[in-house]
Amino acid sequence: MQERNFFIFLKSLQNMKNIKPGKQVKIKTKDKEFQGMIIESYDPNIILLKLNSGYNIGIEKRKIKTIKEIKVKKSSIEEVKPLKLRKKKNLPGIAIIITGGTISSKVDYKTGAAKPIEKPEEILALAPKLNEIAHITTIQKPFLIFSEDIAAKEWQELAKLCEKLLNKKENHGVIILQGTDTIHYTSAALSFMLRDLNKPVIITYAQRSIDRGSSDAFMNLTCSAYAALSNLAEVMVIGHGTTNDTYCLALQGTKVKKMHSSRRDTFRPINTLPFAKIHIDGRIEKIKEGKKRNNRKVKAEPFFNEKTALIKWHPNLSPKILDYFINQDYKGLVIEATGFGHVSRSWLKPLEKAIKKGIIICFAPQTIYGTLDPFVYERARKIHKLGVLYLRDILSETAYIKLAWLLGKYKNKDKNKDKVRELMLKNLVDEYNEKLSITGFMY
Repeated sequence: MQERNFFIFLKSLQNMKNIKPGKQVKIKTKDKEFQGMIIESYDPNIILLKLNSGYNIGIEKRKIKTIKEIKVKKSSIEEVKPLKLRKKKNLPGIAIIITGGTISSKVDYKTGAAKPIEKPEEILALAPKLNEIAHITTIQKPFLIFSEDIAAKEWQELAKLCEKLLNKKENHGVIILQGTDTIHYTSAALSFMLRDLNKPVIITYAQRSIDRGSSDAFMNLTCSAYAALSNLAEVMVIGHGTTNDTYCLALQGTKVKKMHSSRRDTFRPINTLPFAKIHIDGRIEKIKEGKKRNNRKVKAEPFFNEKTALIKWHPNLSPKILDYFINQDYKGLVIEATGFGHVSRSWLKPLEKAIKKGIIICFAPQTIYGTLDPFVYERARKIHKLGVLYLRDILSETAYIKLAWLLGKYKNKDKNKDKVRELMLKNLVDEYNEKLSITGFMY
Protein backbone atom coordinates (compact mmCIF):
# COMPACT_ATOMS: atom_id res chain seq x y z
CA MET A 1 0.00 0.00 0.00
CA GLN A 2 2.83 2.38 0.92
CA GLU A 3 4.64 1.54 -2.36
CA ARG A 4 1.46 2.33 -4.34
CA ASN A 5 1.02 5.71 -2.60
CA PHE A 6 4.69 6.53 -3.22
CA PHE A 7 4.26 5.66 -6.92
CA ILE A 8 1.19 7.95 -7.15
CA PHE A 9 3.16 10.72 -5.45
CA LEU A 10 6.06 10.38 -7.91
CA LYS A 11 3.63 10.49 -10.82
CA SER A 12 2.07 13.66 -9.40
CA LEU A 13 5.52 15.25 -9.15
CA GLN A 14 6.09 14.46 -12.83
CA ASN A 15 2.67 15.95 -13.68
CA MET A 16 3.57 19.11 -11.77
CA LYS A 17 6.62 19.60 -14.00
CA ASN A 18 4.52 19.28 -17.15
CA ILE A 19 1.68 21.54 -16.05
CA LYS A 20 2.47 25.18 -16.69
CA PRO A 21 0.75 28.45 -15.70
CA GLY A 22 -2.51 28.98 -17.56
CA LYS A 23 -3.52 25.29 -17.45
CA GLN A 24 -6.77 24.20 -15.80
CA VAL A 25 -6.20 21.41 -13.28
CA LYS A 26 -7.85 19.28 -10.64
CA ILE A 27 -5.79 18.84 -7.46
CA LYS A 28 -6.49 16.33 -4.72
CA THR A 29 -4.99 16.48 -1.26
CA LYS A 30 -5.70 14.15 1.63
CA ASP A 31 -8.74 16.13 2.74
CA LYS A 32 -9.93 18.22 -0.19
CA GLU A 33 -10.23 18.58 -3.93
CA PHE A 34 -9.56 21.84 -5.80
CA GLN A 35 -10.19 22.92 -9.37
CA GLY A 36 -8.83 25.98 -11.06
CA MET A 37 -6.08 27.55 -13.12
CA ILE A 38 -2.35 27.28 -12.36
CA ILE A 39 -0.70 30.69 -12.00
CA GLU A 40 2.92 31.62 -11.43
CA SER A 41 4.19 30.98 -7.91
CA TYR A 42 7.24 32.64 -6.43
CA ASP A 43 7.68 29.80 -3.93
CA PRO A 44 8.95 26.56 -5.54
CA ASN A 45 7.24 24.56 -2.79
CA ILE A 46 3.80 26.04 -3.44
CA ILE A 47 1.33 25.47 -6.27
CA LEU A 48 -0.67 28.67 -6.75
CA LEU A 49 -4.20 28.07 -7.99
CA LYS A 50 -6.83 30.55 -9.16
CA LEU A 51 -10.15 29.00 -8.20
CA ASN A 52 -13.25 29.32 -10.39
CA SER A 53 -14.61 31.76 -7.80
CA GLY A 54 -11.80 34.15 -8.71
CA TYR A 55 -9.85 33.78 -5.48
CA ASN A 56 -6.25 32.50 -5.30
CA ILE A 57 -5.03 29.80 -2.92
CA GLY A 58 -1.62 28.26 -2.30
CA ILE A 59 -1.25 24.49 -1.89
CA GLU A 60 1.94 22.93 -0.53
CA LYS A 61 3.34 20.46 -3.06
CA ARG A 62 4.07 17.91 -0.35
CA LYS A 63 0.36 17.73 0.50
CA ILE A 64 -0.75 17.04 -3.09
CA LYS A 65 -1.84 13.47 -3.75
CA THR A 66 -2.77 13.87 -7.42
CA ILE A 67 -2.76 16.67 -9.97
CA LYS A 68 -4.38 16.28 -13.37
CA GLU A 69 -4.93 18.65 -16.27
CA ILE A 70 -8.57 19.06 -17.29
CA LYS A 71 -10.19 20.43 -20.43
CA VAL A 72 -12.44 23.47 -20.04
CA LYS A 73 -14.01 25.97 -22.37
CA LYS A 74 -11.70 28.84 -23.15
CA SER A 75 -12.33 32.04 -21.28
CA SER A 76 -14.65 34.48 -22.96
CA ILE A 77 -11.98 37.17 -22.74
CA GLU A 78 -9.85 35.18 -25.18
CA GLU A 79 -12.73 34.63 -27.59
CA VAL A 80 -14.28 38.07 -27.45
CA LYS A 81 -13.65 40.66 -30.14
CA PRO A 82 -13.94 44.37 -29.47
CA LEU A 83 -17.18 45.87 -30.77
CA LYS A 84 -17.06 48.99 -32.90
CA LEU A 85 -19.05 52.00 -31.77
CA ARG A 86 -22.11 52.13 -33.99
CA LYS A 87 -24.87 54.66 -33.58
CA LYS A 88 -28.18 53.03 -32.70
CA LYS A 89 -31.39 54.77 -33.62
CA ASN A 90 -33.71 55.98 -30.86
CA LEU A 91 -31.18 55.29 -28.09
CA PRO A 92 -29.81 58.14 -25.93
CA GLY A 93 -26.04 58.65 -25.88
CA ILE A 94 -23.63 57.98 -23.03
CA ALA A 95 -19.89 58.70 -22.92
CA ILE A 96 -17.55 56.34 -21.07
CA ILE A 97 -14.19 57.27 -19.56
CA ILE A 98 -11.80 54.48 -18.56
CA THR A 99 -9.12 55.29 -15.97
CA GLY A 100 -8.12 51.80 -14.85
CA GLY A 101 -9.01 49.56 -11.94
CA THR A 102 -10.46 46.08 -11.74
CA ILE A 103 -13.56 47.05 -13.73
CA SER A 104 -11.41 47.73 -16.80
CA SER A 105 -9.12 44.74 -16.32
CA LYS A 106 -9.03 41.10 -17.34
CA VAL A 107 -7.16 38.08 -16.03
CA ASP A 108 -3.66 37.41 -17.32
CA TYR A 109 -3.80 33.65 -17.85
CA LYS A 110 -0.13 33.23 -17.05
CA THR A 111 0.21 35.16 -13.82
CA GLY A 112 -3.41 35.05 -12.70
CA ALA A 113 -3.26 38.77 -11.98
CA ALA A 114 -5.60 41.36 -13.43
CA LYS A 115 -4.20 43.48 -16.25
CA PRO A 116 -5.71 46.46 -18.12
CA ILE A 117 -7.96 45.84 -21.11
CA GLU A 118 -5.92 46.76 -24.19
CA LYS A 119 -8.82 47.98 -26.34
CA PRO A 120 -11.49 50.06 -24.60
CA GLU A 121 -14.20 48.61 -26.87
CA GLU A 122 -13.79 45.27 -25.09
CA ILE A 123 -15.97 46.77 -22.35
CA LEU A 124 -18.92 46.65 -24.77
CA ALA A 125 -18.22 43.08 -25.77
CA LEU A 126 -18.06 41.97 -22.16
CA ALA A 127 -21.11 43.97 -21.05
CA PRO A 128 -23.31 43.81 -24.20
CA LYS A 129 -26.44 44.99 -22.38
CA LEU A 130 -25.00 48.51 -22.49
CA ASN A 131 -25.72 48.48 -26.23
CA GLU A 132 -29.39 47.80 -25.51
CA ILE A 133 -29.72 50.67 -23.03
CA ALA A 134 -27.82 53.45 -24.76
CA HIS A 135 -25.70 54.42 -27.72
CA ILE A 136 -22.12 54.63 -26.45
CA THR A 137 -20.95 57.79 -28.19
CA THR A 138 -17.31 57.53 -27.17
CA ILE A 139 -14.96 55.52 -24.99
CA GLN A 140 -12.00 57.59 -23.84
CA LYS A 141 -8.89 56.46 -22.00
CA PRO A 142 -7.10 59.62 -20.80
CA PHE A 143 -4.86 57.52 -18.56
CA LEU A 144 -4.80 53.94 -17.28
CA ILE A 145 -3.39 53.70 -13.77
CA PHE A 146 -4.05 52.20 -10.36
CA SER A 147 -6.50 54.24 -8.30
CA GLU A 148 -3.87 54.95 -5.64
CA ASP A 149 -1.86 56.76 -8.33
CA ILE A 150 -4.76 59.06 -9.24
CA ALA A 151 -4.16 62.52 -7.78
CA ALA A 152 -4.75 66.21 -8.46
CA LYS A 153 -3.40 66.13 -12.03
CA GLU A 154 -5.80 63.32 -12.99
CA TRP A 155 -8.79 64.92 -11.23
CA GLN A 156 -8.14 68.11 -13.17
CA GLU A 157 -7.87 66.16 -16.42
CA LEU A 158 -11.13 64.33 -15.70
CA ALA A 159 -12.93 67.59 -14.88
CA LYS A 160 -11.89 69.15 -18.21
CA LEU A 161 -12.87 66.01 -20.12
CA CYS A 162 -16.25 65.82 -18.35
CA GLU A 163 -16.91 69.47 -19.20
CA LYS A 164 -16.30 68.72 -22.87
CA LEU A 165 -18.45 65.58 -22.92
CA LEU A 166 -21.32 66.96 -20.83
CA ASN A 167 -21.69 70.01 -23.03
CA LYS A 168 -22.20 67.83 -26.10
CA LYS A 169 -25.87 67.46 -26.88
CA GLU A 170 -25.47 63.83 -27.92
CA ASN A 171 -24.37 62.78 -24.42
CA HIS A 172 -27.07 62.27 -21.80
CA GLY A 173 -24.49 61.45 -19.16
CA VAL A 174 -20.92 60.33 -18.45
CA ILE A 175 -19.72 57.09 -16.85
CA ILE A 176 -16.21 56.90 -15.36
CA LEU A 177 -14.58 53.54 -14.60
CA GLN A 178 -12.06 53.61 -11.76
CA GLY A 179 -10.40 51.40 -9.15
CA THR A 180 -12.18 51.43 -5.81
CA ASP A 181 -9.52 52.64 -3.39
CA THR A 182 -9.78 56.37 -4.12
CA ILE A 183 -13.16 56.71 -5.82
CA HIS A 184 -14.53 58.83 -2.97
CA TYR A 185 -11.68 61.31 -3.49
CA THR A 186 -12.43 61.47 -7.23
CA SER A 187 -16.18 61.88 -6.69
CA ALA A 188 -15.56 64.70 -4.21
CA ALA A 189 -13.08 66.42 -6.55
CA LEU A 190 -15.48 66.32 -9.52
CA SER A 191 -18.35 67.51 -7.30
CA PHE A 192 -16.45 70.73 -6.61
CA MET A 193 -14.66 71.10 -9.94
CA LEU A 194 -17.74 70.74 -12.18
CA ARG A 195 -19.78 73.91 -11.77
CA ASP A 196 -23.37 74.25 -13.04
CA LEU A 197 -23.63 70.49 -13.54
CA ASN A 198 -26.34 69.69 -16.08
CA LYS A 199 -26.29 65.89 -16.41
CA PRO A 200 -25.32 62.82 -14.36
CA VAL A 201 -21.65 61.97 -13.84
CA ILE A 202 -21.35 58.36 -12.70
CA ILE A 203 -18.27 56.70 -11.20
CA THR A 204 -18.43 52.93 -10.99
CA TYR A 205 -16.17 50.02 -10.17
CA ALA A 206 -15.74 46.27 -9.77
CA GLN A 207 -14.22 44.15 -7.05
CA ARG A 208 -13.66 41.28 -9.53
CA SER A 209 -12.31 41.62 -13.06
CA ILE A 210 -14.88 41.95 -15.82
CA ASP A 211 -14.06 38.65 -17.54
CA ARG A 212 -14.89 36.57 -14.47
CA GLY A 213 -18.31 34.92 -14.32
CA SER A 214 -18.67 36.18 -10.75
CA SER A 215 -17.74 39.76 -11.62
CA ASP A 216 -19.84 42.58 -10.20
CA ALA A 217 -18.87 44.74 -13.19
CA PHE A 218 -21.83 43.68 -15.36
CA MET A 219 -24.46 44.83 -12.88
CA ASN A 220 -22.56 47.95 -11.84
CA LEU A 221 -22.11 49.01 -15.47
CA THR A 222 -25.74 48.28 -16.36
CA CYS A 223 -27.09 50.20 -13.36
CA SER A 224 -24.65 53.03 -14.11
CA ALA A 225 -26.09 53.31 -17.62
CA TYR A 226 -29.61 53.66 -16.22
CA ALA A 227 -28.34 56.25 -13.71
CA ALA A 228 -26.58 58.17 -16.50
CA LEU A 229 -29.94 58.49 -18.27
CA SER A 230 -31.84 59.49 -15.13
CA ASN A 231 -33.15 62.94 -14.28
CA LEU A 232 -30.44 63.57 -11.68
CA ALA A 233 -27.68 66.08 -12.33
CA GLU A 234 -25.31 64.83 -9.66
CA VAL A 235 -21.86 63.31 -9.34
CA MET A 236 -22.66 59.80 -8.10
CA VAL A 237 -20.91 56.57 -7.18
CA ILE A 238 -22.87 53.53 -8.41
CA GLY A 239 -22.27 50.04 -7.05
CA HIS A 240 -23.79 47.00 -5.40
CA GLY A 241 -26.16 47.75 -2.54
CA THR A 242 -25.77 44.26 -1.06
CA THR A 243 -23.32 41.39 -1.43
CA ASN A 244 -25.80 39.75 -3.81
CA ASP A 245 -27.02 40.96 -7.20
CA THR A 246 -30.19 42.51 -5.76
CA TYR A 247 -29.76 46.18 -6.69
CA CYS A 248 -27.22 48.99 -6.93
CA LEU A 249 -27.17 52.21 -4.93
CA ALA A 250 -26.77 55.71 -6.35
CA LEU A 251 -24.60 57.50 -3.80
CA GLN A 252 -23.83 61.20 -3.42
CA GLY A 253 -20.28 62.05 -4.49
CA THR A 254 -19.44 64.16 -1.43
CA LYS A 255 -20.95 61.82 1.16
CA VAL A 256 -19.70 58.36 0.20
CA LYS A 257 -16.85 56.26 1.56
CA LYS A 258 -15.23 52.90 0.87
CA MET A 259 -16.06 50.89 3.98
CA HIS A 260 -14.73 47.41 3.22
CA SER A 261 -11.60 46.17 1.45
CA SER A 262 -13.28 43.48 -0.65
CA ARG A 263 -17.09 43.37 -0.33
CA ARG A 264 -19.05 44.15 -3.47
CA ASP A 265 -21.20 46.63 -1.51
CA THR A 266 -18.11 48.39 -0.17
CA PHE A 267 -19.33 51.97 -0.83
CA ARG A 268 -21.85 53.30 1.67
CA PRO A 269 -23.61 56.65 2.17
CA ILE A 270 -22.33 58.53 5.23
CA ASN A 271 -24.67 60.67 7.35
CA THR A 272 -27.21 60.56 4.54
CA LEU A 273 -29.32 58.26 2.36
CA PRO A 274 -28.69 57.07 -1.21
CA PHE A 275 -30.37 58.94 -4.02
CA ALA A 276 -31.94 55.71 -5.24
CA LYS A 277 -31.91 51.95 -5.62
CA ILE A 278 -31.29 50.92 -9.23
CA HIS A 279 -32.34 47.48 -10.45
CA ILE A 280 -30.84 45.47 -13.29
CA ASP A 281 -34.10 45.80 -15.28
CA GLY A 282 -33.90 49.59 -15.16
CA ARG A 283 -36.31 50.24 -12.31
CA ILE A 284 -35.20 53.20 -10.17
CA GLU A 285 -36.58 53.54 -6.64
CA LYS A 286 -36.07 57.12 -5.48
CA ILE A 287 -34.99 57.48 -1.85
CA LYS A 288 -34.01 61.16 -1.57
CA GLU A 289 -34.12 64.25 -3.75
CA GLY A 290 -31.18 65.46 -5.81
CA LYS A 291 -30.43 68.22 -8.30
CA LYS A 292 -32.30 67.79 -11.57
CA ARG A 293 -31.08 67.56 -15.16
CA ASN A 294 -31.02 71.01 -16.79
CA ASN A 295 -29.85 72.99 -19.83
CA ARG A 296 -26.99 74.88 -18.22
CA LYS A 297 -23.51 74.79 -19.68
CA VAL A 298 -21.02 73.00 -17.44
CA LYS A 299 -17.85 74.85 -16.55
CA ALA A 300 -14.81 73.02 -15.21
CA GLU A 301 -12.94 74.77 -12.42
CA PRO A 302 -10.01 72.37 -12.03
CA PHE A 303 -8.29 74.24 -9.21
CA PHE A 304 -6.16 72.47 -6.63
CA ASN A 305 -3.48 73.59 -4.17
CA GLU A 306 -1.19 70.67 -3.45
CA LYS A 307 0.12 72.39 -0.32
CA THR A 308 -2.86 70.94 1.52
CA ALA A 309 -2.83 67.87 3.76
CA LEU A 310 -5.10 65.51 5.68
CA ILE A 311 -3.88 64.38 9.13
CA LYS A 312 -5.38 61.79 11.44
CA TRP A 313 -4.79 62.87 15.02
CA HIS A 314 -4.11 60.06 17.50
CA PRO A 315 -2.80 59.77 21.07
CA ASN A 316 0.97 60.35 21.27
CA LEU A 317 1.06 62.11 17.88
CA SER A 318 3.62 64.87 18.41
CA PRO A 319 2.41 68.39 17.59
CA LYS A 320 5.88 68.96 16.13
CA ILE A 321 4.43 67.51 12.94
CA LEU A 322 2.87 70.94 12.46
CA ASP A 323 6.37 72.44 12.21
CA TYR A 324 6.96 70.35 9.09
CA PHE A 325 3.89 71.81 7.38
CA ILE A 326 4.88 75.32 8.46
CA ASN A 327 8.42 74.88 7.14
CA GLN A 328 7.14 73.39 3.88
CA ASP A 329 4.86 76.41 3.37
CA TYR A 330 1.60 74.46 3.47
CA LYS A 331 -1.53 76.55 3.07
CA GLY A 332 -4.20 74.33 4.59
CA LEU A 333 -4.61 71.34 6.92
CA VAL A 334 -7.60 69.14 7.65
CA ILE A 335 -7.21 67.29 10.93
CA GLU A 336 -9.39 64.33 11.84
CA ALA A 337 -10.22 65.13 15.46
CA THR A 338 -11.79 62.85 18.05
CA GLY A 339 -15.33 63.03 19.47
CA PHE A 340 -16.95 66.43 19.03
CA GLY A 341 -13.61 67.83 17.84
CA HIS A 342 -10.76 67.29 20.27
CA VAL A 343 -6.99 66.89 20.30
CA SER A 344 -4.64 66.73 23.28
CA ARG A 345 -3.70 69.80 25.34
CA SER A 346 -0.15 69.71 23.94
CA TRP A 347 -1.53 70.66 20.52
CA LEU A 348 -3.11 73.99 21.50
CA LYS A 349 -0.06 76.27 21.27
CA PRO A 350 1.32 74.59 18.10
CA LEU A 351 -2.12 75.00 16.48
CA GLU A 352 -2.10 78.67 17.40
CA LYS A 353 1.42 79.03 15.97
CA ALA A 354 0.43 77.37 12.68
CA ILE A 355 -2.64 79.59 12.31
CA LYS A 356 -0.56 82.72 12.96
CA LYS A 357 1.84 81.54 10.25
CA GLY A 358 -1.09 81.67 7.82
CA ILE A 359 -2.18 78.00 7.62
CA ILE A 360 -5.94 77.46 7.47
CA ILE A 361 -6.70 74.61 9.87
CA CYS A 362 -9.96 72.68 9.82
CA PHE A 363 -11.26 69.88 12.02
CA ALA A 364 -13.29 67.05 10.48
CA PRO A 365 -14.87 64.18 12.44
CA GLN A 366 -12.72 61.13 13.03
CA THR A 367 -15.86 59.23 14.00
CA ILE A 368 -17.07 59.20 10.34
CA TYR A 369 -20.71 59.41 11.45
CA GLY A 370 -22.11 62.30 13.49
CA THR A 371 -21.07 65.93 13.68
CA LEU A 372 -18.51 68.14 15.40
CA ASP A 373 -19.56 70.70 17.99
CA PRO A 374 -17.00 73.10 19.50
CA PHE A 375 -19.33 74.27 22.27
CA VAL A 376 -19.93 71.08 24.24
CA TYR A 377 -16.57 70.81 26.06
CA GLU A 378 -14.14 73.46 27.25
CA ARG A 379 -11.18 72.03 25.27
CA ALA A 380 -13.02 72.39 21.96
CA ARG A 381 -14.10 75.94 22.85
CA LYS A 382 -10.47 76.92 23.34
CA ILE A 383 -9.46 75.31 20.04
CA HIS A 384 -12.31 77.03 18.21
CA LYS A 385 -11.27 80.36 19.73
CA LEU A 386 -7.78 79.89 18.26
CA GLY A 387 -9.34 80.01 14.78
CA VAL A 388 -9.73 76.31 13.94
CA LEU A 389 -12.72 75.73 11.64
CA TYR A 390 -15.12 73.01 12.81
CA LEU A 391 -16.56 71.34 9.70
CA ARG A 392 -19.58 69.71 11.31
CA ASP A 393 -20.52 66.39 9.62
CA ILE A 394 -18.33 66.63 6.51
CA LEU A 395 -16.26 63.59 5.54
CA SER A 396 -12.55 64.19 6.13
CA GLU A 397 -11.69 63.16 2.54
CA THR A 398 -14.29 65.59 1.20
CA ALA A 399 -12.99 68.33 3.50
CA TYR A 400 -9.44 67.79 2.22
CA ILE A 401 -10.56 68.03 -1.41
CA LYS A 402 -12.73 71.08 -0.75
CA LEU A 403 -9.97 72.98 1.08
CA ALA A 404 -7.39 72.20 -1.62
CA TRP A 405 -9.87 73.25 -4.32
CA LEU A 406 -10.70 76.56 -2.61
CA LEU A 407 -7.05 77.34 -1.91
CA GLY A 408 -6.30 76.69 -5.58
CA LYS A 409 -9.19 78.83 -6.74
CA TYR A 410 -8.42 81.79 -4.51
CA LYS A 411 -4.60 81.44 -4.71
CA ASN A 412 -4.38 81.78 -0.90
CA LYS A 413 -3.35 85.42 -0.96
CA ASP A 414 -3.82 87.09 2.43
CA LYS A 415 -6.86 89.00 1.22
CA ASN A 416 -8.49 85.77 0.06
CA LYS A 417 -7.99 83.75 3.26
CA ASP A 418 -11.17 85.08 4.78
CA LYS A 419 -13.02 84.06 1.61
CA VAL A 420 -11.66 80.52 1.85
CA ARG A 421 -12.58 80.31 5.55
CA GLU A 422 -16.07 81.58 4.79
CA LEU A 423 -16.66 79.09 1.97
CA MET A 424 -15.25 76.16 3.96
CA LEU A 425 -18.19 76.59 6.34
CA LYS A 426 -20.73 77.09 3.55
CA ASN A 427 -22.64 74.29 1.82
CA LEU A 428 -21.47 74.32 -1.81
CA VAL A 429 -22.44 70.86 -3.12
CA ASP A 430 -24.44 69.40 -0.23
CA GLU A 431 -21.30 68.32 1.61
CA TYR A 432 -23.02 69.27 4.88
CA ASN A 433 -26.36 68.17 6.30
CA GLU A 434 -28.52 70.83 7.87
CA LYS A 435 -29.83 68.14 10.19
CA LEU A 436 -28.71 64.56 10.75
CA SER A 437 -31.34 61.86 10.44
CA ILE A 438 -31.23 58.61 12.39
CA THR A 439 -31.79 56.71 9.10
CA GLY A 440 -28.46 58.03 7.76
CA PHE A 441 -26.44 55.97 10.25
CA MET A 442 -25.05 52.64 8.99
CA TYR A 443 -27.42 52.49 5.99
